[in-house]
Amino acid sequence: MNLTVGQTAPEFTLFNTDKNKVSLSGYWGKTVLLLFFPQAFTGVCTKELCAVRDDISRYSNINAEVIGISVDSVFTLNKYKEDQQYNFPLLSDFNKEVSALYGALYTDWILDMKGVSKRAAFIVDKEGILSYTEVLENAGEMPDFTAINEKIAALSA
Repeated sequence: MNLTVGQTAPEFTLFNTDKNKVSLSGYWGKTVLLLFFPQAFTGVCTKELCAVRDDISRYSNINAEVIGISVDSVFTLNKYKEDQQYNFPLLSDFNKEVSALYGALYTDWILDMKGVSKRAAFIVDKEGILSYTEVLENAGEMPDFTAINEKIAALSA
C-alpha cells in the first residue's frame, strides 16, 4: 500500500519497550514523526536514530513527538534503546502488520531475511493526516531530514 500526503494516517497499536500498548491515536493533537527502520544495532539505523536523539529538542520544543518502529522484538528494542539512550519511544511491529500497512516492508532483505521494515519517515499532523511520506528502497540511505524538519516546523507555526 502506498500512502500519500493528505490521507488519514492508518491507526495502529503496538507494544513499546516497556511492554505497554501505544496507539497512534493517543498522539492526536501533536505532530508525530514516525520513523520505520530495518533493524536495531545496525550501522545506518543507529546513525539515524542517534541523530534524532541528539536533536530531540527540535521536536519537543514545538510539541512534536518522534516514534521509532521496527520488526524487532520489544526485548531487542529495549536493549537497543537502553544502549543508545534513545529519548523517544521505540515500538515493536514484530508481526509486521503496521510496516505493511504503511507500505514500508521489504518482502526480501539481506541474508535471506523476510519481512523487515524499510527505512521510512511519515509526518502525521495534529488531526491525524499524513503531511509527509518517504519510503526508501535502499536501506543504506537516510530520510531527508532537511525536508522533514522544514515540514514539522511549518506545521507548528
